[in-house]
Amino acid sequence: SGPLRVYHLGHSLVGRDMPAMLAQLAGHDYALQLGWGAALSEHWQGRDAINGFDAENATPHHRDPHQALDSGEYDAFVLTEMVRLQDAIDYKDSRNAVAKWAAKAAKGNPDGQIFLYESWHALDDQPEWLARLPQDLEAMWKPDLLWPAARAAGKPVWLIPAGQVMAAVVTEAEAGTLPGLTSREELFSRSPDGTLDTIHPNDLGIYIVALTHYAVLYGRSPVGLPAALAKADGSPAQAPSPELARRLQEITWQVVRSQPLTGIPQ
Repeated sequence: SGPLRVYHLGHSLVGRDMPAMLAQLAGHDYALQLGWGAALSEHWQGRDAINGFDAENATPHHRDPHQALDSGEYDAFVLTEMVRLQDAIDYKDSRNAVAKWAAKAAKGNPDGQIFLYESWHALDDQPEWLARLPQDLEAMWKPDLLWPAARAAGKPVWLIPAGQVMAAVVTEAEAGTLPGLTSREELFSRSPDGTLDTIHPNDLGIYIVALTHYAVLYGRSPVGLPAALAKADGSPAQAPSPELARRLQEITWQVVRSQPLTGIPQ
């Protein structure tokens, strides 16, 4: 009924900017822990196992996740696994790690809710990016992360289908029916020399992920939310046009409502 207290655990596809933009959309407080490509099992082990720990967590929003969950202070715990996801499953004990985090969250706050942020693979990975997103959801995200987490928690773990929303946006953009957006590359960052970053989203991509989090965490349509937001450092994020922002909000809500594992009534 009001703003949640949210904890984010993950890596650069969570980042500092997405939680900051989400907090502006919702008016809530949050904490986080990040790492460079960090697996959930590495977060469980602690800072010495996490690459880039000091650089990624040099923010007043950092809080140790064990301490945070044990405190019972957070209404929503959002976790995600490293990319490549298959490598996490095969080599980083992903099933066991996600179960341990979910069980800890449920014990620390039995009334809190647990969420799994579904991300994506790199644009240049195979199979083809757009076709692969729904396949990976069925083949890995659900059986290897969502189900083990829910069993360990003893209650639902809700899906934040950011990968599926990105796929729906790209499908419409590349069909030529989305105002101001024509390709998947326009959702991803570029280096100063113009080289495409095939995994990390730009401000527009981050905005889409923040909308998806908002829709699932709050169970509300994001249509009508602001598009002009600030990054974590206070600088303005590049905002979509009002027409594009509204359509992105509509697509987000359509995908979230069509996916039963979000817990949102269809």
